[in-house]
Amino acid sequence: MAYDEQLADRIRERFAELDNVDEKEMLGGLTIMYNDKMCVGVIKDCLMCRIDPELHDMAVEMRGCRTLDFVKRPMSGYVLIDETGMKSKKDFEYWIGLALDFNPRAKASKKKKK
Repeated sequence: MAYDEQLADRIRERFAELDNVDEKEMLGGLTIMYNDKMCVGVIKDCLMCRIDPELHDMAVEMRGCRTLDFVKRPMSGYVLIDETGMKSKKDFEYWIGLALDFNPRAKASKKKKK
């Protein structure tokens, strides 16, 4: 997988104190699952956050943020933040906070039958 390991470590450090956290390789990068729901991740050199879809339009107006456009399908509630949007610890915490705030209301993906 080709993704920013330093960013992945930064996320791991932030989630280290939380329970029920898991890592999965998906979307061509690393995804952090929190409470069995996709929460944040790393795609190439960007932070991916799952946020409240009602905040999506406001979020993509912010520096360094754009809609996750996976396989040419824009995904409302999923944003990518490049380095310019998360340079400071405060900016990084802002995005992680949006994802953690939405997590309790996010729908869990359906479990695949084995």
